[in-house]
Order: sequence, then C-alpha cells, then structure tokens
Amino acid sequence: MTELVRAATLLPAVRREIELRTADGLTLVGELALPESHDPVATLVCLHPLPTAGGFMDSHILRKAAARLPAMADIAVLRFNFRGVSSPRGTSEGEFGHGDDERFDLDAAMAFVADHKLPDPWLLGWSFGTEVALKHGLEHPVVGALLLSPPLHRTEQSELAQWAGSGKRLVAVIPELDDYLRPAEAAERFSVVPECELVAVEGGKHLWVGENQTYRVLTEIVERLNPAVLPLPTEWP
Repeated sequence: MTELVRAATLLPAVRREIELRTADGLTLVGELALPESHDPVATLVCLHPLPTAGGFMDSHILRKAAARLPAMADIAVLRFNFRGVSSPRGTSEGEFGHGDDERFDLDAAMAFVADHKLPDPWLLGWSFGTEVALKHGLEHPVVGALLLSPPLHRTEQSELAQWAGSGKRLVAVIPELDDYLRPAEAAERFSVVPECELVAVEGGKHLWVGENQTYRVLTEIVERLNPAVLPLPTEWP
C-alpha cells in the first residue's frame, strides 16, 4: 500500500549517530543516513541555519533530506550540530563562532567523509550554513556547494570571488520572497562567480515552509547529485 510523502515521512535507510572531533578539541554530535541496500552515489554534508535563531541539524529541510534522499535518490546525508548547538540528538560542545570558528566544524565533517570513503561530497548550506560553505568550503575536496537562501551577510565579496575558476560547482537557490537576498540582488552579488548557477524560485520564502517548497528544494538537490532518479516520488513505496 502506497502512502503520500508528508512532512513526517521517514523512509528506509541505515541511520547511525556519529560524533565529530574538531581540531580545537570539541566533540560535535550528528547523524549519518545511508541507502539501505547499496552504496551511495553521492554525499550531502549539511550545514544548518543560524544557531542563534533556532537553526540546528533538524531544521526541516535538512531533516527531510535525511529522511527521504537515501531511499529516493541513493544519497548519503551527513548532518551535525555546529558548536554550541543542541537538538534531540544531543549538544555539540563549544560556543557559537559567528561563521569563523565553524570552519573547524566543517573540517571535522569533511575528515569524517574522507575516513569513511563517502563518495562525491557536496556541501548543502542553508542560510547561515551557506556562509560557512562559502567562507571555508574551497579548502575541501567537494564537488560543489548548494546554497539555500544565502543571506551573504558574513561572506565578503572577495571570499565569494575566490569560487570563480575553482573548478567547484556553485548553485544558489534564491527564494523570490526571501527576507534577506532576493533574485535581482543575488544576481549582482554572485556575478563575481560567472559559472554560478542561480535558481530563482517563484513564490519561495527563506524558510521553505510547506511540502511544495520542500519538494522543490529536494528536487534541486537531486538534479545535481543524481538526476537520473528524477522526478522524485510523491508516494512511497
């Protein structure tokens, strides 16, 4: 019997709690979700929204990516709490680092990816997480970065410009009705990276609330990581 995919849908996957150890001595808590019966074709490393505004590893788009994409798209999904952040999984040690000290958190996540030989990693940043990806992602062997609702508050234009010619893909998914950065301004800010893919989402909002917006965001992700499986199902199994 098939059921509609809804906000609380949790599809089959191999899920395990993990810990990441940073170079500055902190332990971060997280989860790795893998396809149930075979190897993943690609990996998402999820960087969550602003901790001081309630962002954490269970922020809904990241939670739904982990709940659905291992089964729907054969993608491994790694989520973790940045330093000082709590969720039902637990609390990561440390204090909010304003996007600077979080580079150590990203370093630890990418070391985990390398140690476990997870394939073709992409960074998936959302809001504050996009700042961490843009400021520090070039240091790592990622295929590219997917940016959901990038505010570009903490990222300097010089940092953004370093992505030009890097060989790493950059995809910015910009909500039409975003609270911080809308498509016209995004086109101007991202013009320093000519190869950046700008995706303007009509009717989209910063928090991507509702199944239609969730489906659109997950589709944009899978379009880059495993397009052969599209369109994503709306029912399961």
